[in-house]
Amino acid sequence: MNGSPIFLCGFMGCGKSTVGKILARMLKTECLDLDDYIEQKEGMTIPEIFEKYGEPYFRAAETQALKELSSQMKVVATGGGALLSEENAAVAKAAGLVVFIDTPFEVCYERIKDDPHRPIAASSTREQLFERFSQRRPLYQAHSNCIISGELGAAEIAKEAEKIYRQRK
Repeated sequence: MNGSPIFLCGFMGCGKSTVGKILARMLKTECLDLDDYIEQKEGMTIPEIFEKYGEPYFRAAETQALKELSSQMKVVATGGGALLSEENAAVAKAAGLVVFIDTPFEVCYERIKDDPHRPIAASSTREQLFERFSQRRPLYQAHSNCIISGELGAAEIAKEAEKIYRQRK
């Protein structure tokens, strides 16, 4: 486990990026946002990828990115859908620690409802997002090594993730 990555998963707006930055500082490593990594590789934004190529193409790019990052000691804040597939979950779990930040829907919704950089959120109603949240939550639970309540503050979540990571080394 020493030197292995930590993958943070959870619904859009659960706190992955914020927690990831704090956790990376604590572990003296880099925090990488998977969506940013994909945008850099593809030379376009996530909304542009969705518009030009569609969601299946984007999901394939996520799988490739996870494979590329699986041998590097980094904290990786995954996109909301990255660890829904069995393949992606297997790649991440085999490489390191997968932490599900279990944040209530209402909290996530308030954070994402007006964000134009989230194509799924921007094109969905509140009810559609809740349905997606309800479908995804059991997959996050099944595809993670541990679950940390997203009702804690970001620093507390990071501290708990660090403790779990160090215990697994």
